[in-house]
Amino acid sequence: MPDTDSPLTHFDAQGQAHMVDVAAKPETHRVARATGRIRMLPATLALIASGQARKGDVLGIARIAAIQGAKRTSELVPLCHPLPLTRVAVSFDLDEVASAVHCTVVAETVGRTGVEMEALTAVQVGLLTIYDMCKAADRGMVMEGIQLLEKQGGKSGHWVAG
Repeated sequence: MPDTDSPLTHFDAQGQAHMVDVAAKPETHRVARATGRIRMLPATLALIASGQARKGDVLGIARIAAIQGAKRTSELVPLCHPLPLTRVAVSFDLDEVASAVHCTVVAETVGRTGVEMEALTAVQVGLLTIYDMCKAADRGMVMEGIQLLEKQGGKSGHWVAG
């Protein structure tokens, strides 16, 4: 029986890891929005912006990778429930001042548990793909600021990062 006083829902009363039982929860529309960025050399950002990177359309491929990441989250994070995603929207913004690419993902489902992990995984996989496609030009790229911005739905309702 789970320890209902603990905020760590993935551990039972004996401290053993377990998958949370969501069977009694109602299905609701759930949305999560996450973000992150990858900093790079200005020349690397210019390659991405021009579409002339040796491996092709960096942002187009990173968008598909991010969507795949969201869809495969339960395969990567051991205690995540597999979710029927109804939407994954990925946007990239080039930031010349910071010499960075910002990634924002909105993930949605109608289900018994939230899509925060799917949105966060999608951001990270999208940024990793940018790194992979551009590492020959810039091995010093830095991924940072990966965070949940907002979640809606479920018992805890609407939450926005402060």
